[in-house]
Amino acid sequence: MPANRPSPDAGRRPPPLLVGWACVAAALALLPLVYLGVRALEHGPAHAWRLVATGRTLELLARSLGLAAVVVAACLLLGVSLAWLTVRTALPGARAWSVLATLPLAVPSYVAAFAWISTNRLAGFAGAAITLTLVSYPYVYLPVAATLGGIDPAQEEAARSLGHGPLRTFWRVTLPQVRPAAAGGGLLVALYVLSDFGAVSIMRYETFTRAIFTSYRASFDRTPAAALGCVLVVMTVLLVAAEARTRGRARHSRTGGGSARPAPRARLGRLRWAALGWCSAVAAAGVLFPLAMLGYWLTAGRSGAWEPGRLLEMSGTTLAVAALGAALTTACALPVGILAARHRGRVIHLLEQAAYAGHAVPGITVALAMVFLAVRYAYPLYQELPLLVLCYAVLFLPVAVAATRAAVLQSPPVLEDVARSLGDPPLRVLRRVTVPLAAPGIAAGAALTFVVCMKELPATLLLRPTGVDTLATRLWAETTTASYAAAAPYAAMLILIAAVPSYLLGRRRS
Repeated sequence: MPANRPSPDAGRRPPPLLVGWACVAAALALLPLVYLGVRALEHGPAHAWRLVATGRTLELLARSLGLAAVVVAACLLLGVSLAWLTVRTALPGARAWSVLATLPLAVPSYVAAFAWISTNRLAGFAGAAITLTLVSYPYVYLPVAATLGGIDPAQEEAARSLGHGPLRTFWRVTLPQVRPAAAGGGLLVALYVLSDFGAVSIMRYETFTRAIFTSYRASFDRTPAAALGCVLVVMTVLLVAAEARTRGRARHSRTGGGSARPAPRARLGRLRWAALGWCSAVAAAGVLFPLAMLGYWLTAGRSGAWEPGRLLEMSGTTLAVAALGAALTTACALPVGILAARHRGRVIHLLEQAAYAGHAVPGITVALAMVFLAVRYAYPLYQELPLLVLCYAVLFLPVAVAATRAAVLQSPPVLEDVARSLGDPPLRVLRRVTVPLAAPGIAAGAALTFVVCMKELPATLLLRPTGVDTLATRLWAETTTASYAAAAPYAAMLILIAAVPSYLLGRRRS
Protein backbone atom coordinates (compact mmCIF):
# COMPACT_ATOMS: atom_id res chain seq x y z
CA MET A 1 0.00 0.00 0.00
CA PRO A 2 1.20 3.63 -0.47
CA ALA A 3 3.42 4.97 2.27
CA ASN A 4 0.98 7.77 3.22
CA ARG A 5 3.09 9.14 6.00
CA PRO A 6 5.46 12.08 6.24
CA SER A 7 8.95 11.59 4.91
CA PRO A 8 11.53 10.93 7.65
CA ASP A 9 13.20 14.11 6.44
CA ALA A 10 10.08 16.21 6.73
CA GLY A 11 10.75 17.38 10.27
CA ARG A 12 14.47 18.09 9.87
CA ARG A 13 15.86 21.56 9.41
CA PRO A 14 16.90 22.04 5.77
CA PRO A 15 20.52 23.00 5.05
CA PRO A 16 20.91 26.82 5.26
CA LEU A 17 22.87 26.91 2.00
CA LEU A 18 20.02 25.13 0.19
CA VAL A 19 17.47 27.55 1.64
CA GLY A 20 19.63 30.51 0.65
CA TRP A 21 19.99 29.15 -2.86
CA ALA A 22 16.21 28.70 -3.08
CA CYS A 23 15.68 32.25 -1.81
CA VAL A 24 17.85 33.59 -4.63
CA ALA A 25 15.81 31.60 -7.16
CA ALA A 26 12.55 32.86 -5.64
CA ALA A 27 13.82 36.46 -5.68
CA LEU A 28 14.66 36.07 -9.37
CA ALA A 29 11.16 34.76 -10.06
CA LEU A 30 9.64 37.70 -8.19
CA LEU A 31 11.48 40.36 -10.21
CA PRO A 32 8.52 40.91 -12.57
CA LEU A 33 6.33 41.59 -9.54
CA VAL A 34 8.63 44.44 -8.54
CA TYR A 35 8.14 45.97 -11.96
CA LEU A 36 4.38 45.43 -11.87
CA GLY A 37 4.14 46.99 -8.42
CA VAL A 38 6.12 50.06 -9.43
CA ARG A 39 4.18 50.58 -12.64
CA ALA A 40 0.71 49.74 -11.34
CA LEU A 41 1.06 52.05 -8.31
CA GLU A 42 2.77 54.81 -10.27
CA HIS A 43 -0.31 57.03 -10.02
CA GLY A 44 -1.52 55.69 -6.69
CA PRO A 45 -3.56 52.66 -5.56
CA ALA A 46 -6.87 54.35 -6.29
CA HIS A 47 -5.96 54.86 -9.94
CA ALA A 48 -4.80 51.24 -10.26
CA TRP A 49 -8.06 50.00 -8.73
CA ARG A 50 -10.11 52.08 -11.17
CA LEU A 51 -8.22 50.47 -14.04
CA VAL A 52 -8.96 46.89 -12.97
CA ALA A 53 -12.41 47.29 -11.40
CA THR A 54 -14.19 47.39 -14.74
CA GLY A 55 -16.49 45.16 -16.70
CA ARG A 56 -13.72 44.70 -19.26
CA THR A 57 -11.45 43.14 -16.64
CA LEU A 58 -14.20 40.77 -15.52
CA GLU A 59 -14.80 39.76 -19.12
CA LEU A 60 -11.08 39.08 -19.68
CA LEU A 61 -10.99 37.15 -16.40
CA ALA A 62 -13.91 34.96 -17.44
CA ARG A 63 -12.49 34.36 -20.93
CA SER A 64 -8.99 33.50 -19.66
CA LEU A 65 -10.14 31.24 -16.84
CA GLY A 66 -12.72 29.57 -19.06
CA LEU A 67 -10.08 28.78 -21.67
CA ALA A 68 -7.67 27.52 -19.01
CA ALA A 69 -10.33 25.31 -17.40
CA VAL A 70 -11.33 23.69 -20.70
CA VAL A 71 -7.72 23.11 -21.77
CA VAL A 72 -6.71 21.66 -18.39
CA ALA A 73 -9.68 19.27 -18.37
CA ALA A 74 -8.91 18.14 -21.92
CA CYS A 75 -5.20 17.74 -21.15
CA LEU A 76 -5.97 15.65 -18.06
CA LEU A 77 -8.18 13.41 -20.17
CA LEU A 78 -5.58 13.03 -22.93
CA GLY A 79 -2.53 12.84 -20.68
CA VAL A 80 -3.84 10.38 -18.10
CA SER A 81 -5.52 8.11 -20.66
CA LEU A 82 -2.43 7.95 -22.90
CA ALA A 83 -0.16 7.39 -19.90
CA TRP A 84 -2.32 4.51 -18.68
CA LEU A 85 -2.54 2.92 -22.12
CA THR A 86 1.20 3.16 -22.87
CA VAL A 87 2.49 2.20 -19.41
CA ARG A 88 -0.03 -0.14 -17.80
CA THR A 89 -1.73 -1.98 -20.69
CA ALA A 90 -0.59 -4.41 -23.38
CA LEU A 91 -1.10 -1.79 -26.08
CA PRO A 92 0.48 -2.84 -29.40
CA GLY A 93 3.43 -0.55 -30.19
CA ALA A 94 3.41 1.07 -26.74
CA ARG A 95 6.96 2.38 -27.15
CA ALA A 96 6.12 4.14 -30.42
CA TRP A 97 2.96 5.63 -28.95
CA SER A 98 4.98 6.91 -25.96
CA VAL A 99 7.30 8.78 -28.30
CA LEU A 100 4.43 10.17 -30.37
CA ALA A 101 2.70 11.37 -27.20
CA THR A 102 5.65 13.65 -26.38
CA LEU A 103 6.31 15.04 -29.87
CA PRO A 104 3.68 17.85 -29.63
CA LEU A 105 6.16 19.54 -27.29
CA ALA A 106 8.21 20.30 -30.40
CA VAL A 107 5.35 22.21 -32.07
CA PRO A 108 5.12 25.88 -31.01
CA SER A 109 1.60 26.99 -30.18
CA TYR A 110 1.69 29.69 -32.86
CA VAL A 111 2.69 27.14 -35.52
CA ALA A 112 -0.10 24.78 -34.48
CA ALA A 113 -2.58 27.66 -34.39
CA PHE A 114 -1.81 28.67 -37.96
CA ALA A 115 -1.99 25.05 -39.10
CA TRP A 116 -5.56 24.88 -37.86
CA ILE A 117 -6.74 28.34 -38.84
CA SER A 118 -5.37 28.04 -42.37
CA THR A 119 -7.48 25.01 -43.28
CA ASN A 120 -11.01 25.35 -41.99
CA ARG A 121 -10.96 28.87 -40.56
CA LEU A 122 -11.26 27.49 -37.05
CA ALA A 123 -10.80 30.47 -34.75
CA GLY A 124 -11.97 32.03 -31.50
CA PHE A 125 -12.45 30.05 -28.32
CA ALA A 126 -12.74 26.64 -29.98
CA GLY A 127 -9.62 27.16 -32.07
CA ALA A 128 -7.56 28.40 -29.13
CA ALA A 129 -8.77 25.55 -26.89
CA ILE A 130 -8.00 22.84 -29.47
CA THR A 131 -4.60 24.28 -30.32
CA LEU A 132 -3.46 24.76 -26.72
CA THR A 133 -4.73 21.32 -25.70
CA LEU A 134 -2.82 19.56 -28.46
CA VAL A 135 0.47 21.31 -27.72
CA SER A 136 0.32 21.16 -23.90
CA TYR A 137 -1.15 17.76 -22.95
CA PRO A 138 2.41 16.27 -22.73
CA TYR A 139 2.87 18.38 -19.58
CA VAL A 140 0.36 15.98 -17.99
CA TYR A 141 1.35 12.84 -19.88
CA LEU A 142 5.04 12.88 -18.93
CA PRO A 143 4.77 13.14 -15.11
CA VAL A 144 1.78 10.78 -14.95
CA ALA A 145 3.52 8.18 -17.13
CA ALA A 146 6.68 8.47 -15.02
CA THR A 147 4.67 7.97 -11.83
CA LEU A 148 2.76 4.98 -13.21
CA GLY A 149 6.03 3.39 -14.29
CA GLY A 150 7.58 3.92 -10.85
CA ILE A 151 4.75 2.51 -8.73
CA ASP A 152 5.70 -0.69 -6.95
CA PRO A 153 3.34 -3.40 -8.31
CA ALA A 154 3.48 -5.18 -4.95
CA GLN A 155 1.30 -2.42 -3.48
CA GLU A 156 -1.49 -3.08 -5.95
CA GLU A 157 -1.08 -6.84 -5.59
CA ALA A 158 -1.40 -6.51 -1.82
CA ALA A 159 -4.64 -4.61 -2.26
CA ARG A 160 -5.96 -7.27 -4.64
CA SER A 161 -5.03 -10.01 -2.17
CA LEU A 162 -7.13 -8.23 0.46
CA GLY A 163 -10.19 -8.58 -1.77
CA HIS A 164 -10.19 -5.24 -3.59
CA GLY A 165 -11.32 -5.34 -7.21
CA PRO A 166 -9.49 -3.60 -10.07
CA LEU A 167 -11.48 -0.36 -9.80
CA ARG A 168 -11.19 -0.14 -6.02
CA THR A 169 -7.48 -0.92 -6.22
CA PHE A 170 -7.02 1.86 -8.73
CA TRP A 171 -9.03 4.27 -6.60
CA ARG A 172 -7.40 3.39 -3.26
CA VAL A 173 -3.81 2.62 -4.30
CA THR A 174 -2.91 3.88 -7.77
CA LEU A 175 -4.82 7.15 -7.97
CA PRO A 176 -3.41 8.68 -4.74
CA GLN A 177 0.09 8.18 -6.15
CA VAL A 178 -0.82 9.55 -9.59
CA ARG A 179 -2.75 12.55 -8.27
CA PRO A 180 0.28 14.75 -7.37
CA ALA A 181 1.79 14.25 -10.83
CA ALA A 182 -1.53 14.94 -12.57
CA ALA A 183 -2.17 18.02 -10.43
CA GLY A 184 1.34 19.34 -11.08
CA GLY A 185 0.95 18.78 -14.82
CA GLY A 186 -2.47 20.41 -14.80
CA LEU A 187 -1.01 23.43 -13.01
CA LEU A 188 1.69 23.79 -15.66
CA VAL A 189 -0.96 23.58 -18.38
CA ALA A 190 -3.07 26.26 -16.69
CA LEU A 191 -0.10 28.60 -16.32
CA TYR A 192 0.91 27.91 -19.92
CA VAL A 193 -2.56 28.83 -21.17
CA LEU A 194 -2.73 32.00 -19.08
CA SER A 195 0.66 33.17 -20.37
CA ASP A 196 0.28 32.10 -24.02
CA PHE A 197 0.41 34.88 -26.58
CA GLY A 198 1.01 33.28 -29.99
CA ALA A 199 -1.94 30.91 -30.25
CA VAL A 200 -4.60 33.27 -28.86
CA SER A 201 -3.33 36.07 -31.11
CA ILE A 202 -3.51 33.98 -34.27
CA MET A 203 -6.90 32.59 -33.24
CA ARG A 204 -8.09 36.14 -32.47
CA TYR A 205 -9.35 35.20 -29.03
CA GLU A 206 -9.04 38.03 -26.50
CA THR A 207 -7.37 37.03 -23.22
CA PHE A 208 -5.29 38.85 -20.63
CA THR A 209 -2.07 38.30 -22.55
CA ARG A 210 -3.41 39.73 -25.78
CA ALA A 211 -5.02 42.66 -23.96
CA ILE A 212 -1.76 43.44 -22.14
CA PHE A 213 0.22 43.31 -25.38
CA THR A 214 -2.29 45.58 -27.09
CA SER A 215 -2.13 48.03 -24.18
CA TYR A 216 1.67 48.15 -24.36
CA ARG A 217 1.57 48.76 -28.12
CA ALA A 218 -1.20 51.37 -27.99
CA SER A 219 0.17 53.73 -25.35
CA PHE A 220 3.33 54.93 -23.70
CA ASP A 221 1.54 54.69 -20.35
CA ARG A 222 2.43 51.26 -18.93
CA THR A 223 0.12 51.54 -15.92
CA PRO A 224 -3.00 49.90 -17.45
CA ALA A 225 -1.03 46.93 -18.72
CA ALA A 226 0.79 46.58 -15.39
CA ALA A 227 -2.53 46.62 -13.55
CA LEU A 228 -3.83 43.80 -15.74
CA GLY A 229 -0.58 41.93 -15.10
CA CYS A 230 -1.23 42.17 -11.36
CA VAL A 231 -4.57 40.44 -11.88
CA LEU A 232 -2.73 37.58 -13.61
CA VAL A 233 -0.36 37.28 -10.64
CA VAL A 234 -3.31 36.95 -8.26
CA MET A 235 -4.76 34.26 -10.50
CA THR A 236 -1.43 32.42 -10.41
CA VAL A 237 -1.26 32.45 -6.63
CA LEU A 238 -4.79 31.05 -6.41
CA LEU A 239 -3.98 28.30 -8.94
CA VAL A 240 -0.81 27.28 -7.09
CA ALA A 241 -2.71 27.20 -3.79
CA ALA A 242 -5.44 25.05 -5.36
CA GLU A 243 -2.83 22.63 -6.74
CA ALA A 244 -1.18 22.38 -3.33
CA ARG A 245 -4.54 21.43 -1.78
CA THR A 246 -5.13 18.68 -4.35
CA ARG A 247 -1.62 17.36 -3.65
CA GLY A 248 -2.48 17.01 0.01
CA ARG A 249 -0.10 16.23 2.86
CA ALA A 250 0.56 12.61 2.04
CA ARG A 251 3.95 11.51 0.79
CA HIS A 252 4.17 8.61 -1.63
CA SER A 253 7.86 7.83 -1.76
CA ARG A 254 8.96 4.24 -1.34
CA THR A 255 10.43 3.01 1.90
CA GLY A 256 12.74 0.72 -0.05
CA GLY A 257 13.93 0.00 -3.50
CA GLY A 258 10.72 -1.72 -4.46
CA SER A 259 10.33 -4.59 -6.87
CA ALA A 260 12.67 -4.72 -9.84
CA ARG A 261 10.03 -6.35 -12.02
CA PRO A 262 7.69 -4.19 -14.08
CA ALA A 263 4.04 -3.88 -13.22
CA PRO A 264 1.86 -6.39 -15.05
CA ARG A 265 0.20 -4.93 -18.13
CA ALA A 266 -3.56 -5.26 -18.38
CA ARG A 267 -4.91 -7.01 -21.46
CA LEU A 268 -7.21 -4.85 -23.53
CA GLY A 269 -9.11 -7.61 -25.29
CA ARG A 270 -11.79 -6.23 -27.57
CA LEU A 271 -10.93 -2.71 -26.44
CA ARG A 272 -7.56 -2.93 -28.19
CA TRP A 273 -8.86 -1.42 -31.43
CA ALA A 274 -10.59 1.42 -29.59
CA ALA A 275 -7.37 2.15 -27.72
CA LEU A 276 -5.36 2.14 -30.94
CA GLY A 277 -7.92 4.44 -32.56
CA TRP A 278 -7.73 6.85 -29.61
CA CYS A 279 -3.91 6.99 -29.72
CA SER A 280 -3.97 7.39 -33.51
CA ALA A 281 -6.45 10.26 -33.38
CA VAL A 282 -4.41 12.17 -30.79
CA ALA A 283 -1.16 11.63 -32.69
CA ALA A 284 -2.75 12.67 -35.98
CA ALA A 285 -4.18 15.89 -34.54
CA GLY A 286 -1.16 16.83 -32.45
CA VAL A 287 1.73 15.80 -34.73
CA LEU A 288 0.77 14.67 -38.23
CA PHE A 289 -1.60 17.50 -39.06
CA PRO A 290 0.84 20.37 -38.23
CA LEU A 291 3.59 18.52 -40.13
CA ALA A 292 1.32 18.03 -43.14
CA MET A 293 0.47 21.74 -43.19
CA LEU A 294 4.15 22.60 -42.86
CA GLY A 295 4.88 20.38 -45.84
CA TYR A 296 2.22 22.22 -47.76
CA TRP A 297 3.83 25.58 -46.92
CA LEU A 298 7.21 24.28 -48.08
CA THR A 299 5.93 23.10 -51.46
CA ALA A 300 2.93 25.29 -52.32
CA GLY A 301 4.42 28.79 -52.25
CA ARG A 302 7.24 30.52 -54.06
CA SER A 303 7.95 33.30 -51.59
CA GLY A 304 10.18 31.18 -49.40
CA ALA A 305 13.70 31.28 -50.78
CA TRP A 306 15.99 28.90 -48.93
CA GLU A 307 19.02 30.53 -47.31
CA PRO A 308 21.00 27.63 -45.82
CA GLY A 309 23.70 29.83 -44.29
CA ARG A 310 21.23 32.09 -42.50
CA LEU A 311 19.11 29.14 -41.44
CA LEU A 312 22.12 27.37 -39.88
CA GLU A 313 23.24 30.57 -38.14
CA MET A 314 19.82 31.07 -36.56
CA SER A 315 19.70 27.40 -35.59
CA GLY A 316 23.02 27.71 -33.77
CA THR A 317 21.84 30.85 -31.99
CA THR A 318 18.59 29.15 -30.99
CA LEU A 319 20.44 26.10 -29.61
CA ALA A 320 22.90 28.22 -27.62
CA VAL A 321 20.29 30.51 -26.09
CA ALA A 322 17.94 27.64 -25.20
CA ALA A 323 20.77 25.58 -23.67
CA LEU A 324 21.88 28.50 -21.49
CA GLY A 325 18.31 29.16 -20.43
CA ALA A 326 17.70 25.49 -19.55
CA ALA A 327 20.95 25.29 -17.56
CA LEU A 328 20.22 28.39 -15.47
CA THR A 329 16.58 27.42 -14.96
CA THR A 330 17.50 23.91 -13.77
CA ALA A 331 20.14 25.29 -11.41
CA CYS A 332 17.56 27.65 -9.87
CA ALA A 333 14.90 24.94 -9.66
CA LEU A 334 17.07 22.35 -7.93
CA PRO A 335 16.92 23.77 -4.37
CA VAL A 336 13.24 24.72 -4.64
CA GLY A 337 12.22 21.27 -5.88
CA ILE A 338 14.27 19.45 -3.22
CA LEU A 339 12.88 21.59 -0.40
CA ALA A 340 9.30 21.19 -1.65
CA ALA A 341 9.69 17.39 -1.77
CA ARG A 342 11.57 16.82 1.49
CA HIS A 343 10.59 19.60 3.90
CA ARG A 344 7.52 21.38 5.14
CA GLY A 345 6.79 24.75 6.65
CA ARG A 346 5.49 28.16 5.77
CA VAL A 347 8.82 29.38 4.39
CA ILE A 348 9.19 26.36 2.10
CA HIS A 349 5.62 26.77 0.91
CA LEU A 350 6.17 30.45 0.13
CA LEU A 351 9.40 29.69 -1.75
CA GLU A 352 7.60 27.12 -3.91
CA GLN A 353 4.74 29.53 -4.60
CA ALA A 354 7.18 32.32 -5.48
CA ALA A 355 8.85 30.07 -8.06
CA TYR A 356 5.58 29.96 -10.02
CA ALA A 357 5.05 33.73 -10.05
CA GLY A 358 6.82 34.56 -13.30
CA HIS A 359 5.31 31.73 -15.32
CA ALA A 360 1.79 33.15 -15.47
CA VAL A 361 2.93 36.71 -16.16
CA PRO A 362 2.99 37.16 -19.96
CA GLY A 363 6.39 36.95 -21.56
CA ILE A 364 6.08 40.51 -22.82
CA THR A 365 5.54 41.73 -19.23
CA VAL A 366 8.50 39.76 -17.89
CA ALA A 367 10.66 41.10 -20.72
CA LEU A 368 9.66 44.70 -20.03
CA ALA A 369 10.36 44.14 -16.33
CA MET A 370 13.85 42.98 -17.24
CA VAL A 371 14.35 46.04 -19.46
CA PHE A 372 13.12 48.31 -16.67
CA LEU A 373 15.47 46.80 -14.09
CA ALA A 374 18.44 46.64 -16.47
CA VAL A 375 18.11 50.27 -17.60
CA ARG A 376 17.78 51.55 -14.05
CA TYR A 377 20.12 49.26 -12.10
CA ALA A 378 22.25 47.14 -14.48
CA TYR A 379 22.59 49.03 -17.73
CA PRO A 380 25.49 46.91 -19.12
CA LEU A 381 23.02 43.99 -19.34
CA TYR A 382 20.58 45.91 -21.54
CA GLN A 383 20.05 44.13 -24.88
CA GLU A 384 22.65 41.52 -23.99
CA LEU A 385 22.30 37.75 -23.95
CA PRO A 386 22.46 37.31 -20.12
CA LEU A 387 19.30 39.38 -19.73
CA LEU A 388 17.40 37.10 -22.13
CA VAL A 389 18.67 34.01 -20.30
CA LEU A 390 17.53 35.48 -16.96
CA CYS A 391 14.12 36.09 -18.49
CA TYR A 392 13.90 32.44 -19.54
CA ALA A 393 14.72 31.37 -15.99
CA VAL A 394 11.90 33.52 -14.61
CA LEU A 395 9.38 32.30 -17.17
CA PHE A 396 10.11 28.57 -17.05
CA LEU A 397 11.25 27.96 -13.48
CA PRO A 398 8.00 26.07 -12.67
CA VAL A 399 8.69 23.51 -15.42
CA ALA A 400 12.01 22.52 -13.83
CA VAL A 401 10.69 22.81 -10.26
CA ALA A 402 7.81 20.42 -10.98
CA ALA A 403 10.16 17.87 -12.56
CA THR A 404 12.67 18.11 -9.71
CA ARG A 405 10.02 17.80 -7.02
CA ALA A 406 8.45 14.76 -8.68
CA ALA A 407 11.85 13.09 -9.14
CA VAL A 408 12.87 13.64 -5.50
CA LEU A 409 9.50 12.38 -4.25
CA GLN A 410 10.04 9.13 -6.16
CA SER A 411 13.41 8.46 -4.48
CA PRO A 412 13.32 6.67 -1.09
CA PRO A 413 14.20 9.07 1.78
CA VAL A 414 15.43 6.15 3.89
CA LEU A 415 18.64 6.14 1.85
CA GLU A 416 19.30 9.73 2.90
CA ASP A 417 18.76 8.73 6.54
CA VAL A 418 21.28 5.93 6.13
CA ALA A 419 23.84 8.38 4.71
CA ARG A 420 23.29 10.77 7.61
CA SER A 421 23.60 7.95 10.13
CA LEU A 422 27.04 7.23 8.65
CA GLY A 423 28.15 10.77 9.45
CA ASP A 424 27.60 12.57 6.14
CA PRO A 425 26.57 16.22 6.56
CA PRO A 426 23.35 17.39 4.86
CA LEU A 427 25.03 18.94 1.82
CA ARG A 428 27.07 15.82 1.16
CA VAL A 429 23.90 13.74 1.43
CA LEU A 430 22.35 15.98 -1.22
CA ARG A 431 25.36 15.66 -3.50
CA ARG A 432 25.93 11.92 -3.08
CA VAL A 433 22.41 10.54 -2.53
CA THR A 434 19.47 12.87 -3.24
CA VAL A 435 20.61 14.45 -6.50
CA PRO A 436 22.02 11.23 -8.09
CA LEU A 437 18.81 9.34 -7.32
CA ALA A 438 16.67 12.11 -8.83
CA ALA A 439 19.07 12.83 -11.72
CA PRO A 440 16.98 11.14 -14.48
CA GLY A 441 13.90 13.16 -13.57
CA ILE A 442 15.92 16.37 -13.24
CA ALA A 443 17.47 15.74 -16.66
CA ALA A 444 14.01 15.20 -18.13
CA GLY A 445 12.93 18.53 -16.66
CA ALA A 446 16.00 20.21 -18.17
CA ALA A 447 15.17 18.76 -21.59
CA LEU A 448 11.60 19.98 -21.29
CA THR A 449 12.85 23.43 -20.26
CA PHE A 450 15.18 23.47 -23.28
CA VAL A 451 12.21 22.87 -25.57
CA VAL A 452 10.04 25.63 -24.10
CA CYS A 453 12.96 28.10 -24.10
CA MET A 454 13.48 27.42 -27.78
CA LYS A 455 9.81 28.10 -28.57
CA GLU A 456 9.42 31.24 -26.44
CA LEU A 457 8.42 34.22 -28.56
CA PRO A 458 7.40 37.59 -27.02
CA ALA A 459 10.29 37.89 -24.55
CA THR A 460 12.78 36.83 -27.22
CA LEU A 461 11.39 39.44 -29.59
CA LEU A 462 12.00 42.20 -27.05
CA LEU A 463 15.23 41.11 -25.32
CA ARG A 464 17.36 39.55 -28.04
CA PRO A 465 20.57 41.47 -28.75
CA THR A 466 20.45 43.84 -31.71
CA GLY A 467 20.98 42.01 -34.98
CA VAL A 468 20.45 38.57 -33.43
CA ASP A 469 17.55 36.43 -34.65
CA THR A 470 16.33 33.05 -33.47
CA LEU A 471 14.19 30.62 -35.40
CA ALA A 472 11.13 31.68 -33.41
CA THR A 473 11.55 35.40 -34.02
CA ARG A 474 12.20 34.95 -37.73
CA LEU A 475 9.24 32.60 -38.05
CA TRP A 476 6.99 35.16 -36.35
CA ALA A 477 8.27 37.99 -38.57
CA GLU A 478 7.40 36.06 -41.72
CA THR A 479 4.06 34.83 -40.39
CA THR A 480 2.84 38.31 -39.40
CA THR A 481 3.26 39.41 -43.02
CA ALA A 482 1.44 36.31 -44.31
CA SER A 483 4.65 35.02 -45.94
CA TYR A 484 3.89 31.47 -44.92
CA ALA A 485 6.13 29.83 -47.50
CA ALA A 486 9.02 32.03 -46.38
CA ALA A 487 8.32 31.08 -42.77
CA ALA A 488 8.20 27.36 -43.53
CA PRO A 489 11.98 26.65 -43.46
CA TYR A 490 12.33 28.28 -40.03
CA ALA A 491 9.29 26.44 -38.71
CA ALA A 492 10.61 23.14 -40.06
CA MET A 493 14.03 23.64 -38.46
CA LEU A 494 12.48 24.72 -35.16
CA ILE A 495 10.28 21.62 -35.03
CA LEU A 496 13.17 19.39 -36.12
CA ILE A 497 15.47 20.62 -33.34
CA ALA A 498 12.74 20.57 -30.68
CA ALA A 499 11.74 17.05 -31.75
CA VAL A 500 15.10 15.64 -30.60
CA PRO A 501 14.67 16.26 -26.83
CA SER A 502 10.95 15.50 -27.16
CA TYR A 503 11.79 12.15 -28.76
CA LEU A 504 14.35 11.40 -26.04
CA LEU A 505 11.77 12.21 -23.34
CA GLY A 506 9.29 9.81 -24.93
CA ARG A 507 11.93 7.11 -25.46
CA ARG A 508 13.13 7.41 -21.87
CA ARG A 509 9.57 7.04 -20.62
CA SER A 510 8.88 4.04 -22.88
